[in-house]
Amino acid sequence: MTTHQEDDVTPRIPAAQQTHATPQSHATPLTAAPGLSRRGLLLGAAAALAAGPLAATAAHAATAPATAAAARTPKVLVIGLDGTMLTRIKDSGAPNLAALMAGGLTAASSLYTSPMAGTSSGPGWSTIATGVWPDKHNVRDNNFTAPAFAAYPDFLTRVETADPALSTYVVASWAPIADTIYSGRVDTRVATPSAEYDTGTTARAVARLRDGNPDAVFVQLDNVDHAGHSSGSASQAYLDAIRGVDAQVGQILTAVRGRAGYAQEDWLVMITADHGHTPTGGHGGSTWEERQTFVIANGSAFPAGSVRHDVRMVDIAPTALAHLGIAADPAWGLDGTPVPALVPDDFDALRPQLTGRVDETGIAAGVLGFTRTAPAGWSVDNSAMGTGGVTEWRGWSFTTDEFWTKAQRDQNRELNVRSRNVFAVADSDEWADKTFQGNYDSTLVSPEYPVAGRSSVPVAFTTFYRPEGVQTARVLAVWDGGTPVEVKSYTADTNGRQRLDLAVPAGASRLRLRFRYTGSNNWYWVIDNVRVG
Repeated sequence: MTTHQEDDVTPRIPAAQQTHATPQSHATPLTAAPGLSRRGLLLGAAAALAAGPLAATAAHAATAPATAAAARTPKVLVIGLDGTMLTRIKDSGAPNLAALMAGGLTAASSLYTSPMAGTSSGPGWSTIATGVWPDKHNVRDNNFTAPAFAAYPDFLTRVETADPALSTYVVASWAPIADTIYSGRVDTRVATPSAEYDTGTTARAVARLRDGNPDAVFVQLDNVDHAGHSSGSASQAYLDAIRGVDAQVGQILTAVRGRAGYAQEDWLVMITADHGHTPTGGHGGSTWEERQTFVIANGSAFPAGSVRHDVRMVDIAPTALAHLGIAADPAWGLDGTPVPALVPDDFDALRPQLTGRVDETGIAAGVLGFTRTAPAGWSVDNSAMGTGGVTEWRGWSFTTDEFWTKAQRDQNRELNVRSRNVFAVADSDEWADKTFQGNYDSTLVSPEYPVAGRSSVPVAFTTFYRPEGVQTARVLAVWDGGTPVEVKSYTADTNGRQRLDLAVPAGASRLRLRFRYTGSNNWYWVIDNVRVG
């Protein structure tokens, strides 16, 4: 199938040409000072930078007594940089963002494509705000036709529900964020008047952080996306726009650092983006560049200079909630996990072993992203597997989102959003792209898990299954080396976390799982994050 490129319905245009809905706010919106220009803000940020960027809260916590750290008041600041790419942030030399990365966590993340949703702002900001993917919050584009925000509200609404005494604030240059995505339960929502654009958004955020006492703040700055549309992400104008928002981020961080109570506060700062941009400009489609986003997290829970490959944009909302002491209820159905609570699985240990392409032609030579060697304790049974075919996919393989989706775009591989880092895939469709004999029949075999003395054992895993034709996907349990017993099979599209509660046979002491996939030039099955017990 083919996915056409779809730019934002609401284009990113300069302030004088931009039309926003009337701001919604529980307080009188701040008016930018007369004559306050974008250049003036940049010069002010340069002066603020001379005093140093926001001190890394991890370093602050390390030098403070443990009792003092425990007593500090948790606060959250999330800044969204519309259409900004992590690779180009690094190219730009943006000092404030570089300081945040040096003092905390940096994690690249990637997006879905249609039919789940286009790589546009509506789905992107909704995913970040709610902590669920578009197949749950149901924002597919910038029209917000039938959003499921009642079932999956934004994280600031969840903050207000948990503790109405906490102060929440949203200010955005793109009006639908304040008007539609974040609900009326948020204490203050401001869609910056179009004449002020990012200059006004920055001034408002600075004033609220400096003069007020907010507990959770979301700020969206828009101009990088405008530069991407007008000039492309490969342009000097795009780099200039990144440096411009970096100076504005610096002003916002200076306001945090300058708060009278800052020493008694435990700030978590997260920076993210809703989508990327093509080198020539635009987004909405399925290219790797359009699918790019990231998470920068700076706070007491994040080691300085750390890099992770298992963080997704859906983790921002639950990470903010956890920092504020609000535990996620499983009934909420969040797709995200607080980043400090993420635990790598066995497949993730394979990342250092990943190699480049062998037979695939659509993947650049420098992309390291697959191995057919299973992690310790795991194995792949290819005794019934056909011969020939594409080397990378001859039986269960272990791969990454970048490598696998670049094998062939627009065949729904981009919808594998719930897998993280390295995952296992059986892909009979790609295997069949080179001369082969026989059928695809491969089994992924787990380690043995102790179950002695238990009447039942929970088994959980993430799966993404796309069926076609004569194809099977079966989960089998093997008790004490006996005959495999089917405990689950798939016949329809499945994309999510699975849980099986297996009854342990009397006297059984060991359990091994087998994931058997058969097909012939059909589609694929993904398995990740297998947990037993």
